Amino acid sequence: MSENKDRHVTGNGVEGVKFVYDFTEGNKDLKDLLGGKGANLAEMTNLGLPVPPGFTITTEACKVYLDSGEEPAALRDEVSAHLAALEERMGKKLGQADNPLLVSVRSGAKFSMPGMMDTVLNIGLSDKSVQGLAKQAGGDRFAWDSYRRLIQMFGKTVLGVDGELFENALEAAKEAKGVSVDTELEAADLKKLVTKFKKIVKTEAGRDFPQDPREQMDLAIKAVFDSWNGDRAKLYRRQERIPHDLGTAVNVCSMVFGNLGPDSGTGVAFTRDPASGHQGVYGDYLQNAQGEDVVAGIRNTVPLAELERIDKKSYDQLMQIMETLENHYKDLCDIEFTIERGVLWMLQTRVGKRTAGAAFRIATQLVDQGLIDEAEALQRVTGAQLAQLMFPRFDEQAKVEQVGRGIAASPGAAVGKAVFDSYTAVKWSRSGEKVILVRRETNPDDLDGMIAAEGILTSRGGKTSHAAVVARGMGKTCVCGAEELEVDTKRRRMTVPGGHIVEEGDLISIDGSSGKVYLGEVPVVPSPVVEYFEGRMHAGADDADELVEAVHRIMAFADRKRRLRVRANADNAEDALRARRFGAQGIGLCRTEHMFLGDRRELVERLILADTEGEREDSLKELLPLQKQDFVELFEAMDGLPVTVRLLDPPLHEFLPDITELSVRVALAESRQEPHENELRLLQAVHRLHEQNPMLGLRGVRLGLVIPGLFTMQVRAIAEAAAERKAAKGDPRAEIMIPLVGTVQELEIVREEADRVIAEVQEASGTELKLAIGTMIELPRAALTAGQIAEAAEFFSFGTNDLTQTVWGFSRDDVEASFFTAYLEKGIFGVSPFETIDKDGVGSLVKAAAEAGRATRPDLKLGVCGEHGGDPESVHFFHEVGLDYVSCSPFRIPVARLEAGRAASQSEGSDHR
Repeated sequence: MSENKDRHVTGNGVEGVKFVYDFTEGNKDLKDLLGGKGANLAEMTNLGLPVPPGFTITTEACKVYLDSGEEPAALRDEVSAHLAALEERMGKKLGQADNPLLVSVRSGAKFSMPGMMDTVLNIGLSDKSVQGLAKQAGGDRFAWDSYRRLIQMFGKTVLGVDGELFENALEAAKEAKGVSVDTELEAADLKKLVTKFKKIVKTEAGRDFPQDPREQMDLAIKAVFDSWNGDRAKLYRRQERIPHDLGTAVNVCSMVFGNLGPDSGTGVAFTRDPASGHQGVYGDYLQNAQGEDVVAGIRNTVPLAELERIDKKSYDQLMQIMETLENHYKDLCDIEFTIERGVLWMLQTRVGKRTAGAAFRIATQLVDQGLIDEAEALQRVTGAQLAQLMFPRFDEQAKVEQVGRGIAASPGAAVGKAVFDSYTAVKWSRSGEKVILVRRETNPDDLDGMIAAEGILTSRGGKTSHAAVVARGMGKTCVCGAEELEVDTKRRRMTVPGGHIVEEGDLISIDGSSGKVYLGEVPVVPSPVVEYFEGRMHAGADDADELVEAVHRIMAFADRKRRLRVRANADNAEDALRARRFGAQGIGLCRTEHMFLGDRRELVERLILADTEGEREDSLKELLPLQKQDFVELFEAMDGLPVTVRLLDPPLHEFLPDITELSVRVALAESRQEPHENELRLLQAVHRLHEQNPMLGLRGVRLGLVIPGLFTMQVRAIAEAAAERKAAKGDPRAEIMIPLVGTVQELEIVREEADRVIAEVQEASGTELKLAIGTMIELPRAALTAGQIAEAAEFFSFGTNDLTQTVWGFSRDDVEASFFTAYLEKGIFGVSPFETIDKDGVGSLVKAAAEAGRATRPDLKLGVCGEHGGDPESVHFFHEVGLDYVSCSPFRIPVARLEAGRAASQSEGSDHR
């Protein structure tokens, strides 16, 4: 790639840059330049595998085209030179009348985007060359079938004709002939269909189908470039967080034909089962077909194992090639191939998408086979996949009504209302409905509906169909090829065996692990992976235990590798114990406000309403033993591990009745002349404390400074609880966290009083207490003055939820419901900044505050306690900036542990490189 490093752009050209590479010139490491497909075609060529000759137009050419609206000036000449070399090698010319060379033009970005961009096959066919192809192949039917496919694909992809018009014409031709599949149409039928297709092009596109083969190829190349910015491609990239500025390569490959008769065919194969990870023969094969027929799912395939009976020579060769590729790539490989009259050709390979369970199994299998080490195994799985494995599954003991069974394409237990088109799926989902998208087969235009749905059910296709591949990539539950279900998308209904009709809106359940389809809602039970983390399941012999064993081993790898410690956000002993079972190494955030709810609300009201210092002290004295007991239970549950207790944070109005409800009560009491002195005092207090924006008002440290004795009571409760646990031979490790500090003076005042109280408790109990005092960094000013604040703080914990709100200047509760959807759709946000940390804004403040804090106090402990602490991408960022720990909800602890291990492993790999 070095030759493309230094480039000088002039107009729409780029001087000194090579834009086209023959398959013999590239390799698998050039994915940035040649895209995944082109790089892997080159790699297979280098390995001596049977790849049809061709060349790749680089992503650099695409970028120039997308930036300027024109292809690079040098591109046409480079393409011409490579085409001439290809023609010489093949001994025929593109689209010549007597012996035509035909090529495919296929997209190929760096990251796999199955079905999201465009492909055109059979380029070079025309009214003249179709005759030559028929003579070359020894049969008219094949030639006219290939020609109708070209017009259909070219018309839809390049000229923008509605694809349904071609589909409807094809269906009409089959009906007229009285056949059900297109392979039963004869040459004369296909010739008539070509005429119909050309008329559709003329009517809809306003031009004739181009007869010049070079014009066909050039227009197809531009169409592939344009498809990078197509709606479905952009939507897929946003969903998968693929950068928008990569561009796509274009692969021009000499055609080989799987539709030449029963001794020809096309297929997709996996070196291991992408659904389970088990080794074996997995894939689909379709006789007398071209590649798009398999992935489109429009004809039901036969299992790959059937190829051994159909064509043993090709089957044996394919098995050998699959073994070669898996050993070479050291991973599950997804392979596309074509057999042309008994000759096997490899059309594509890539590291295959897989389910979450398969990812964990395959990673450990490859370690056992000596193909990868533990560090690499960690890079083969993700926290998002682990989270999928923790979702519930259907209860096998429940009474269910099974109505069908298809292919288990992507696991999970999905329940929702049946919908039969993507528009309805999106509309209902936005209204809060859970839906299952039901289709005969999906196509790339269904992507938005697939994203919105809980699961996908199709009556056609297999494990390699569009629905299966995309669903696995997204982690969506999917059942494909449920042939016994008759899907009628026009009437929005599905007929199941026995004649029962499922109307749109009826509840159905699909099991992506077994392929079973049920009427109604099937109850769910906990995942075996969750049971493992809770200590209720151990490794064994059955399939679920095999998965648990793989997860156990990967988690052990991660725990050995990671530097970041993982704590829990937990407010009571029950949550703390669960977090500990999940692997928490302490509590990073105990929200004490949760302890003031329920039966204690009346005590808080009395505290707020206190007119005298004596009344206030009485209320605090009643709260003290209750708070102390909370902490005793928490310290016992987390014995020997740190517990960071955040002093009261939210505004006091949250503990008071709703102002409207209280006003009504007072008004009614007055109208009835009933006693209402307490309600009136409460109403006056609510009015007194009312704020236009309470989250930026009297809360956190400000509350502790304004309400005398409040923070003092909490510090005393923590200190006395720690002393009691020490007296009971426990090992309490309490840390006191002051919230919403914006200036060091606030922290100094609170700290001085806290130190006084701790000293009093030490003297009274005769117990030495080491209670660290620190603060949350959740305001931009705190981050910017972190060096000063560190003078009074022994630790920082970044409250990234509030820091995100204050940096961006918006309220999470308001904006997520108002404009976030539009921002995500327009690409302003790739992902919500509350879901994954905004590295450029919020992240910059975290990094700067960490550096400034440690410059003042080198031993300053740094953590994060917002929900970003359990987000996979954010965990990597926190590792990079040198935090000591992340804290998250108990359920996300395993995810954070895994990602912390992956982050450490990646850092080591970068250092070594």
